[in-house]
Formats: sequence, structure tokens, C-alpha cells
Amino acid sequence: MKFLKKLFKWLAILLGVLIIALYITDTDYLLKAVRTIYLTGHSTAYLEDYKKFDNKLVENGKPQPWPIHKHYNTVKETDALDSINKANGTIAYVIIKNDSIWFENYYDGFDENSKSNSFSMAKSYVSGLMGKALEQGYIKSLDQPVSDFLPTFGEGLAAKMTVGDLSSMASGTTWDEKYYSPFSIVTRAYFDDDLEKVMLGLKVEEEPGKKFKYSSGDTQILAMVIEKATGKKMYQYLEESFWKPLGCENESLWQVDSEDHDLVKAYCCIASNAKDFARFGKLYKDFGKWNGKQILDSAFVAKSIKPRFPESPQYGYGWWLKQQHGKDFFMMRGHLGQYVIVEPNDNVIIVRLGHSKGSNKEKGSYTEDISVYIDEAYKMLGK
Repeated sequence: MKFLKKLFKWLAILLGVLIIALYITDTDYLLKAVRTIYLTGHSTAYLEDYKKFDNKLVENGKPQPWPIHKHYNTVKETDALDSINKANGTIAYVIIKNDSIWFENYYDGFDENSKSNSFSMAKSYVSGLMGKALEQGYIKSLDQPVSDFLPTFGEGLAAKMTVGDLSSMASGTTWDEKYYSPFSIVTRAYFDDDLEKVMLGLKVEEEPGKKFKYSSGDTQILAMVIEKATGKKMYQYLEESFWKPLGCENESLWQVDSEDHDLVKAYCCIASNAKDFARFGKLYKDFGKWNGKQILDSAFVAKSIKPRFPESPQYGYGWWLKQQHGKDFFMMRGHLGQYVIVEPNDNVIIVRLGHSKGSNKEKGSYTEDISVYIDEAYKMLGK
């Protein structure tokens, strides 16, 4: 008994020392990481982790339900689609043809209204909000210096960084995308309760505007620019600019770093459902028009879904671009295989949400699952 008491005493002391060390070394965000992710059995962010964080409500307006296609759910998943859905833990798979729901299915206890984390699909919304700020005159142009809004980036190479560089991921900063490292900046950004402080500590190591480098940090800085420019919180700006005008059927949540600092995790973390996410794909498919009304400037949309850099044809401004079987797709993409995939010429939108994208965890390149979700949708459509 005395041995156990001594053991517990020393364990408590060691734990106390560890916690003090985390605060001294400014790595106390790891306590939140352990509590919200690692102790739940996960090694990275997961679909319903938004319930563990502070969120701000994005209200919907008058719902505009998607029309139902005359051939709705008349075709089953192909064997290949069924196989990958099971292997990768798909929770939603939806095909929209001619702006009508042609096929939908939900799995693993999720349904059409279930919320799950968007992860990096949020980047497309942020870029769209930049377009809105340009249209409304809050931002002068894509070439406006970031330092006009965030003076911290006003010296050296950082002074050359523009708003457009952030949306096209060409900032040249020291950001890295090591999702599975507890000590990477992307992990710190996910768990730190003062995200602005983290972002303002970034350095620019390469000349901005020269090449594409996938960086969640660019989107986060862009959101800070938009908030400074508009004087509006990102979740409010999303609500008034897109969520309500697009007739989303459900309210959404956008994670913030903390109640005190109230900065959205702009590079990720909008909790919503497949059919409401799909609306943003339709908006870009129709060059910013919704129900006959121009919601977003058509020229901005056209620029967004074309490559900025010829040597990086996979990315425009906030959107991924992919050619497959002679077709041109643009898409929103998220960490665990969250996709809104659009082929405007065929008037097709494919949405897939799930727990995993498979064994390939590379960032900035296409994973094999995307091709499967596209190919099998077209087989189901008979194309």
C-alpha cells in the first residue's frame, strides 16, 4: 500500500513537472491535443472533433431544397465504389446531375443532415469571401500587399506578399503541413487558443508570388486580412455572403481558436453536410450566379478555376483542378477525403465525405481515391 502511495505521488509530481515544462516551452497546446484527439483514440483530426472545440454559428436563411432528379436513386453503387466506400469509411456519397439530386447514400450512422468537419474544403469558401471583399471594395485587388492589413508582414520579402499570393498559395512562408507531428506548426495552429499570435510569428523565406506550395497557413493569413478589411468576423461574412443566399438547409458551425480570441480556423473546420457543401460547387459551376442573381463576380470565379502557375496546373485560387479522361474538373478538397468535385460541361457535381482517403497521406498531390469516385460516378450515370 505504501509503495502504491509513493508511486502515485511520484507520478503526480512528474505530471506536474511535465505540465510546467509545456507552459515554459510554449507547447501547452499539446495538452488540448491530448485531451481532444489522442485520448479519443485518434492520431489526427477527425470528422466529429468539432464537438470538442469552440464554434461559432453560421445561420441558414430560407431553405432551398435541391430538386430531385426523375431518375433519383435508380442505380446502385458499383462494386468498386462500394468497396472503396467500405475501405475508406465513406459517410456520404452524392451525385448531382443538372442541378438535381440524382443519387445519394449515407453510411456509418450519418444521414443527409449530419454535420462533419469540412477540413480544407473551407479554403474554397475563404477564397470566395476574398472575391466578395474585392467585389465590395474592401480589398483593392489581388495585388494589394498583405502588409496594408497586417503590418507585421511589412519588411523584407514579406512586404512583397499580396492578397492573391495567399489565395493561390504562393506566399513563400515557412509553414509546413506535417499533420501527424505533434510539434508542427499546423498542429499548433489546430490546438492553440491564440491563432493570430501563431500566424504573425511566421517568416517569409522565399520570394512570394513565384510558385505554388500547399500551405494552410496562407488561407489562415488570408482570413485575417479579410477580417481586417471588412471589419466582419469570417463566420458572419460567410453567413451573409453565401450560407443564407445559397439557401442552405442547415445551419453550420465554424471552429474558432477560443471564445476569447474568436478567430476562425479558416484553413479548415466548417461543420456541415454533403448537400449544403455542394451548393458552393454549384455557385462556381454557374460562374457566381444563383437562381438568376449574381452572388459572386463571374470574372473572379473564372480566374479562380484556372491555374495561376503553368508549372502547377493542379491549383487556381482556392480550388483544385484536375483533368481526367479528357474532362476538366475543379474541386474542394479536405484532409480525410472530403470532396466537392465539379464538371461544368457535363453539369455534374460529386460529393464524398468520409473518415479516410486511403493510405496515401501526401499533401498537394492527388490521391487515388479521387479518380475512383469520379470514374464510378460516371459509370453509374452511364457516361
